[in-house]
Amino acid sequence: MSEHNIKDGLFYNKDHEWVKVEGDTATVGISDHAQNLLTDVVFVELPKVGKVVKQFETGCVVESVKSVSDVYSPVSGTVSEVNSALESSPQSVNQDPYGAGWMYKLSGVNAEETKNLMTPEAYKTFLDNEAHS
Repeated sequence: MSEHNIKDGLFYNKDHEWVKVEGDTATVGISDHAQNLLTDVVFVELPKVGKVVKQFETGCVVESVKSVSDVYSPVSGTVSEVNSALESSPQSVNQDPYGAGWMYKLSGVNAEETKNLMTPEAYKTFLDNEAHS
């Protein structure tokens, strides 16, 4: 079994994004597992404030030295804030994926959508199973 850095209090999707829902607001980023797969993040194409995103559709794009990857929104909502610090410090996604590396915030979130996501425990099981498949 590998050690996973999975933060409690968040929900995860199968594409390795996380979301923290507080009332009708949500903060979105990628998991530690995802940033490890990407290797060095060199650019984050943040969404525009006001953009409406649907659950599991592309919220933003991350570019690493290895690839360009869509970041799928774990929940639906309207982009209310972006982490503009990532424009000059995209490496924050690698260094602190659950903190300084957050990507965008959504408003108008329906917490019911978290039922379609994994708890930290379920995500750990998902990663363990993925590693053995």
